[in-house]
Order: sequence, then structure tokens, then C-alpha cells
Amino acid sequence: MNIEQLVVDLSKQGVKLWVEGEQLRANAPKGVLTLETRDLLAKNKAQLILLLHEKNAAPDTDLPLIKTKRPQNLPLSFAQERLWLLNQLEPDSPFYNEQTALKLHGQLNVVALEQSFNKIIERHEVLRTNFHTINEQPVQVIADSLTLSVPVVDLTELPESEREIACQQLAKMQAAQAFYLASSPLIRACVVKLKELEYALLLTVHHILVDGWSTGILMRELATIYSALCNNLSPELPELPIQYADFAIWQRQWLQKEVLQTQLDYWKQLLKNAPTLLELPTDRPRPAIQNYRGAVQYIELSNELSQAITNFSRQEGATLFMTLFAAYVTLLYRYTGSDDIVVGTPIANRDRLELEGLIGFFVNTLVLRTDLSGNPSFQQLLSRVRQRILQAYAHADLPFDELVKALQPQRDLSYTPLFQVLFVLQNAPISEVELTGLTISPLPTQSTVAKFDLTLSLQNTATGLVGMWQYNADLFDAATIERMNGHFQTLLEGIIANPQQPISQLPLLTELEQQQLLVDWNDTQSDYCQDKCIHQLFEEQVKRTPNAVAVVFEDQKLTYQQLNSRANQLAHYLHSLGVGADVLVGICVERSIEMVVGLLGILKAGGAYLPLDPEYPTERLRFMLEDAQVLLVLTQQRLLDRLPQLQAKQVYLDEAWSQIAQNNQDNPTSEAKAFNLANVIYTSGSTGR
Repeated sequence: MNIEQLVVDLSKQGVKLWVEGEQLRANAPKGVLTLETRDLLAKNKAQLILLLHEKNAAPDTDLPLIKTKRPQNLPLSFAQERLWLLNQLEPDSPFYNEQTALKLHGQLNVVALEQSFNKIIERHEVLRTNFHTINEQPVQVIADSLTLSVPVVDLTELPESEREIACQQLAKMQAAQAFYLASSPLIRACVVKLKELEYALLLTVHHILVDGWSTGILMRELATIYSALCNNLSPELPELPIQYADFAIWQRQWLQKEVLQTQLDYWKQLLKNAPTLLELPTDRPRPAIQNYRGAVQYIELSNELSQAITNFSRQEGATLFMTLFAAYVTLLYRYTGSDDIVVGTPIANRDRLELEGLIGFFVNTLVLRTDLSGNPSFQQLLSRVRQRILQAYAHADLPFDELVKALQPQRDLSYTPLFQVLFVLQNAPISEVELTGLTISPLPTQSTVAKFDLTLSLQNTATGLVGMWQYNADLFDAATIERMNGHFQTLLEGIIANPQQPISQLPLLTELEQQQLLVDWNDTQSDYCQDKCIHQLFEEQVKRTPNAVAVVFEDQKLTYQQLNSRANQLAHYLHSLGVGADVLVGICVERSIEMVVGLLGILKAGGAYLPLDPEYPTERLRFMLEDAQVLLVLTQQRLLDRLPQLQAKQVYLDEAWSQIAQNNQDNPTSEAKAFNLANVIYTSGSTGR
């Protein structure tokens, strides 16, 4: 529950809040201010004072929200107008179809269910509304009546293993079927029979009629009416003070120049020079045109962790939303390295009592910009987030599309304007609704639409926080989101364990990832033959992959077979010069294919090599050759002036290769064993020599 909603709930109980100086004052009917309510006020005192200050600072332009005389052409609300415009561009798109899918266990009365839906449609005008165009302007057209049929699809004849798949396919088909705003009913429902006492309810409504809060209202009213009808009683629901059309008229009148300008000024200042794109690391490049292909993964936090987060929020004087939001932006910060992060979040936009029980499209989107600079501790970040969110709540009436119009961000067809990631905390979980004789549980469906790059939706239930990640499948793989899910949970645990820790140092890796990084991927020990030399192991590889490329230098390359043949020719040649076990041969060549041939040739002859870097000073090379008592050096003609004048025999690989190539290409027989000398390496040493 956010602070604005707390104020609304208290107001509904007759509690009046105001600020005197810096003191929070409250007046309430007898018995309303219980110990629990007083505790709630005390824990949220700072936020309540700030919110009331912000509200008081706004211009006094209050306009009563009441039933009013309706014009001949009913206007749309700002939110409805946005969806109407989008629908004009893509009239066959199911993009804004909102689906609720539930599992029902028990004895279902389908007739009572259908009657219940129709009584709700009769009660809420918005559910029987269409949208026409008059003089190029959209208007609401409310039908006097609308009868909804709820067909039953019986899947019990299918094998049990196929029923769930068929149900998912039906849900997908229902969600993908377009509504036509001007002509067709914008609500449909069907029941799927899975077993004798097991059903699925699929309810699909166009978003222009409802929001998430509305779905909660609809389900609660459905429970009340259904229970009454099943018991042959008349449903009792309080009369609605207004209808959605009244709100649309009021909103157009209220959001006039002074109010609009005050709200706009705040958001313009907040979003000045904000980053236009959050560069999350993706599995694939971003397509030039966003096509909204999506997928979901579910998240479930333990009851213990969920309760710890709730308790921590109370201790810090923050709401659950604030803490989870701060954790979410911390995760995004760790993934992107950006300390200036913009995230969208929906707000119920129902801070008036008249709107509490009304079905309609009220939800607005806030653009929250978070400053994570200076590597703050999580506690410090939460304080920043709390202040920013409270300020945003005080300026939450500006419709999102009006903000976009005012800011005129540079449009890019590959991503959404202003923000690309969303965070949602649901306030009214459907799982708490009860229907007479039925046990209800959510039916997870695989959404194939993603409006943003990434959306995290959570809701607090009796068993803990649950929700889902909805992501753009063109950008991310399922495995990436699964890792992100694990990182988020690890991050939350780290926050609870040490909220004073800088956000850059909070843990992210799961135990499994730590095991992989620190143990599994470092476990390089392996059994190998300890009585073979390097050149013999190479020869075994030649047999396995003779035609594979073994060495590449610039535009030259040799296969394993070619490299082995050349090294063998050199080995036979060196053997003829007396090279055998423990005989040291110097090799002074530039980086080249000849260098690799030379090293292998020396080893195959049974000798050991002394690497001589031609970039070394002449005196350094002289010392190494004299100290090692080398009698033979492999080099190149062009390096003649680099080497000191010595008694050691010099073989120029480039000049002498025609002679070397006359030798046998077969593997030589070597007397060298694994314990013989393979090389001698000179370091700078403590003597400096």
C-alpha cells in the first residue's frame, strides 16, 4: 500500500489528517484510531507530513467529483484517448487485451456465474461502452444494456495430460482475439471444464475499460453477487456515487491550465537531461523496430524473506513499494553500471473516495528517476527513493501522454519513450477472492506480449511475495532472466543482512553461481600420462586431427600434419649435428611459424631449447649463451647483427631450409624421456644478469 492509498483508506473511515507546524494531527470517529492504526500513522509519519505538505503547496483548484449533466458527446478520459489513438493505428491488434485466468475447484454454478457478470455489466456503464468518432473526435457511446454469454468448453474427453495444454492454447487464443472499439462488446468470458470439479475461468477485457484495480473490484463484486444468487438471495452492493463517464468529464474540466502547468513544471525539471535509454546487457542486438514479442518467468520469495522485507520497510519509515523499488533499481544499476536510472511504475490514480469502487481505466504511469551516484548504502538510497516517490505522488495527476507530448522526446522505433523498464506492486491480489463452494487459484498463462524491455510485477500474499518477470524475447533468453531472478533474490537477502553496505558491494551471485565460479570452473586437475614428453603428446594430437589448423601467423597457417612434418625434418637434421637428450639448443627467431617449427624440432631431436629474444641487448644474449654453454643456435639470417660473435654454430632456418627439407618427414626415434631437460629460461634474477 502506498502513502496516498493509506490517506484514502483513512479518509474512508472518517479520519482527517493535517499538519500543524511539523506535527501530524488526526481527527477520527470514536473507535477508529485503534492501536494498529496509531502504529501505522507513527511509522509513516514522515512520509505523511511530506505528502500533506506537497498537497497543500498545490494550487487550490479542487472541483467536486459528482454526477453531472452530460453533454451530447461524452468525452474520453486522457488515458482512454491514448489507447483509442493507438487502436486507430492498429485496429486489429490485441496488444491491450487484459486477461484474468483463474482455476476453480469445486461445484461451479455456470448459470449463476453468467448472471453475476451481467449484473456487474448492468452496474458499471463502462463495461457496456463503445467508442465512436464524431467530427474526427472520439466519444463514448454507452449501451442501455448488454448481455454477456459465458460458454463452457468441455475438455474432459481429452486425455488428462493434454487438457492443460489445450486450456493454455484456448487462453492464448482468447487473449489474441482483437476487440473492435466501435462495434463489438469489449468484454468476453468463457469457462473451461477440465475435470468434474475443476474448471478454468478466462476473462478478457479491453484495457480501455479497465485497469488492474478494476479487475480486483470486478472479482470482488462477482464473489458477492455469485454467492447471493447461489443462495437464492438478492445481491447487496452499495450504490455507485458516479460512473466512469462522470470521471472523464470531471478530469477534462479539472486538469486545466493552472493545475496542468504546476504538474508539468515538476516533471520537466525532474526529467531534464535524463538518459533516453537504459542499456541493459542483452543476449541479442536490439531490433530496429520493436515488435513486442514477449515471455514471462515467475518469481516467488519465501515467506521468511518477504516478512523480513516488510519489517525492514517499517523500521526505515518506508513502504513495501519503496523498498522493493529501491532494490529493483539497485539491480539495474549493478547490471548497467549507470547511476542515473529511469523506471516507469503504474499508480492507481484513485485518491478520491468516489473512485474507490468504480470499474474503469484510471491507472496512470509515473516516471521515476533515481540518483544512485556516490555509491550510497542501501539505507541512503532508500531515503533518496522515499523522497522522490512522495514528490511524484504529489504530482501524479498529470496523464503520462500529456507528459510525453510536453517533453517531446526523440522517438526511436526500437524502444519506448522516457523509460524501458517497469516496476509494479499489485495492491489487490485476486487470490484473496472467494466464490461460494469454490477454491480459487491463479492460472498462470504464458504471455506472448512485452510492452517494455523488462517488467517486474510483484504482489504480497499470505504466503509471501510472488510475481513475474515479463521480458522482451527479442532481447533476452529465458536463462538470462532466470539468472536475473536469482540475483534479485540474493540482492534482497543481502539488503536485509546488511543495509549499510554500499550498493556496489551487495551480493548478487547465487550459491550455485559462487560454486561454479570459485570451485567448479577452477577444478582443472586432471589425470595425464606422466611418462611422455611434450613432442610425443603433440604427435598423438596429429593422429587425431591431422587436417585441423595447428598454427597461424598473419596470412600463413599450417595443419597439424604439416607442422609435424616440418618439425620432423628439422629434428632429423639436428640429430645429425649431435643434438640428443639434455643437449641445449639456443633459438633466436622473431615471432613466426619458424619459431614453432624450431621449438618442436628441438624437442623431437631429444634436446632442450634456450629461448633468446632478439630484442634483448647484445650483452644480455652473450651472457646467456656463455652461461648456458650453448654449442648450437637456431636463428634467421636477418637477425645476424643482433647476435654476439661466439663459437656456437649458427643455423639459419630461412637460408638452410632447402637443405633441412631433404630430411625424413617421419617421427624420429628420441632417447629423451619425461625426466630429461626440456628448456632453460633466464630471468632477470637478483644479480641483475
